Amino acid sequence: MTFLRLLPVVLSFLLLGAHFLRTGQLALAVVSVLLPVLLLLRARWIPRLFSVLLILAAAEWLRTLYALAAMRIAWGQPWGRLALILGGVAALTALAALVFRSRGLKARYGGPDAE
Repeated sequence: MTFLRLLPVVLSFLLLGAHFLRTGQLALAVVSVLLPVLLLLRARWIPRLFSVLLILAAAEWLRTLYALAAMRIAWGQPWGRLALILGGVAALTALAALVFRSRGLKARYGGPDAE
């Protein structure tokens, strides 16, 4: 059951890794793909670390959205669908940080209010 709770986090980092690989940033791609391995640790700092990283990842998606939309606008191409897709990816990435507020994951990582 823990795996299902963490699935949005893992998928967010795999998608971010694919994004970095596509832009030629191999080191960031490898780090993004390997980061979910840290979820196997049962340390109190894991939820906070991943929450911050997911917010930064969402910011990267928004930065990419701005850059690509500006390019498409400059070329006179449609950009609305691009904005919806990347905006959705950014929102889902940011919302993935909320999984650490569940009772089961609080208990796993020993956070406050853990039972």
